[in-house]
Amino acid sequence: MRAAVYRSNRDVRIEERPRPAAGPGELVFRVEASGVCGSDVMEWYRIRKAPVVLGHEVAGEVVEAGEGVAAFRPGDRIVATHHVPCMECRECLAGHHPYCDTLRATTFDPGGFAEYVRLPAVNVERGTLRLPEGTSYEEGTFVEPLACVVRAMRVARFAAGKSLLVLGSGLSGILFVRLARALGAGPVLATDLHPYRLDFARRSGAAAAIDAREDVPGAVREALGGRGADLVAVCTAALPAVEQAFRCAGRGGTILLFAPAAPGETIPFPLFDAWNLGLAIVHSYAGPPADMRAALGLIASRRVDVASMITHRLPLAATQEGFRLVAEAGESMKVIVEPQR
Repeated sequence: MRAAVYRSNRDVRIEERPRPAAGPGELVFRVEASGVCGSDVMEWYRIRKAPVVLGHEVAGEVVEAGEGVAAFRPGDRIVATHHVPCMECRECLAGHHPYCDTLRATTFDPGGFAEYVRLPAVNVERGTLRLPEGTSYEEGTFVEPLACVVRAMRVARFAAGKSLLVLGSGLSGILFVRLARALGAGPVLATDLHPYRLDFARRSGAAAAIDAREDVPGAVREALGGRGADLVAVCTAALPAVEQAFRCAGRGGTILLFAPAAPGETIPFPLFDAWNLGLAIVHSYAGPPADMRAALGLIASRRVDVASMITHRLPLAATQEGFRLVAEAGESMKVIVEPQR
């Protein structure tokens, strides 16, 4: 089979690889669609693993089921996640699934930017779902990223009527906007540096889309009647945005650190402001099985429209172009690689 092998954001090569076979409890599926995630182009994180086949926002059709697999059979349309928790350790039982050792050790063989993927037994058991009739493979690629946002909103204790400020209107930021609207949020505001993404935020339901170079705290309070936001979701790793979050949160508000900063990066911490305003600071990573199911339900019911977020569809041979589009963070939103094209 063919696979797109990552060496850097500017060096993704199409190579021949042996097609994987299914062992006991395992599945092999043909990849029909694979999304390019913002984390795929974080070189500080990815380069140390190179050469590697990336791609974890995937959907496809089962072509082989290993011995003992009863829940799936060839021909089933599925979506799967690469990271799955054990559901038994101390972290899992406390609801802290992203910190489970099993979750951090599980992955695909080789990755979603390939024609076929083998799912280990633990992924089959805990991280694989059937795509409902009427839900496309392309829509299926949003299940994993939306599950991450579903978990983040749950961790932040977001509720109907609360206001939300999204810092960074890339794919994750727009998913926050659209999910918040589906949950009955109060005013939803968004920021970005790029006019295309600001317009995308408006079209996704943001009451205001603010240029991140402007007086964002002032614009937020003007839009919210003098108050700061109940929840500030930081969906960019840019350090100025993290600092900005503390000046945009309202009394008793929450700052959600969603996009990871590179190791070693720091910001001045406004200790008095955090204490005086009663701010909660939380972070979130990954989407456990329950959040995957919730995300699929939101997509299948069309409560969260994801199809309109797709801006580029590329064949496997153009995976390098997909990485460029996502890394530039310009006039693109969801970039999908379709290996069978």
